[in-house]
Amino acid sequence: MNVKTTLPHRYIVVEGPIGVGKTHLANRLASSFSGTTLLEEPERNPFLEKFYTHPRQSALPTQLSFLMQRIKLSKNLQQDDLFNDLQISDFMIDKDRIFAQITLDDDELALYNMVYDNLTMQSRKPDLVIYLQAPLAVLKNRVSQRGISYEQRIEDGYLQRLTESYADFFHYYEASPLLIVNAEQINLVDSEQDYENLISQINLSHSGRNYYNPLPVMEKPK
Repeated sequence: MNVKTTLPHRYIVVEGPIGVGKTHLANRLASSFSGTTLLEEPERNPFLEKFYTHPRQSALPTQLSFLMQRIKLSKNLQQDDLFNDLQISDFMIDKDRIFAQITLDDDELALYNMVYDNLTMQSRKPDLVIYLQAPLAVLKNRVSQRGISYEQRIEDGYLQRLTESYADFFHYYEASPLLIVNAEQINLVDSEQDYENLISQINLSHSGRNYYNPLPVMEKPK
């Protein structure tokens, strides 16, 4: 890989809707730059599979379970702060409300907000947030390809609302430097060139709001 061996950030968060590739990118960045990962573990949420089958009945316990998991992981991040030069996460605690607002009714949301406000006061701000975007068709295809059985029940309407809620959240986000990446045309799994190009953009993103909208690769004429 012909990129720098270090990054100008100590705590990077990769975010985006289901299926966009945030966990893969977080793992790859940590591997490339000898970082430590802080990753969500959806398989350890005992309510998640029930949520995709019966969303109305299971929304609140699913959301609270994720919130508690994210808070615990965030505390681990703060404890490790003195010992690791680079930490990469595939979630930020601030985004937890995105899911709550589209799955909970008003009374449940009020209860959730009380818990959230009391438990998230000391969350650490990232040095850089990488927000991966992709249209619904791309997300559906990637979710299908990774083959997690309960994710195949995700309804298009829910995934579309989630995508729009992410876009709205990051439209107003100013707490950390932000790199918004159009991930529709890039392949961060198999393409070394796509990955190196993204690293170059990360190295340039030190403050404010930054955009990376790579053009599709044109086929050479035969």
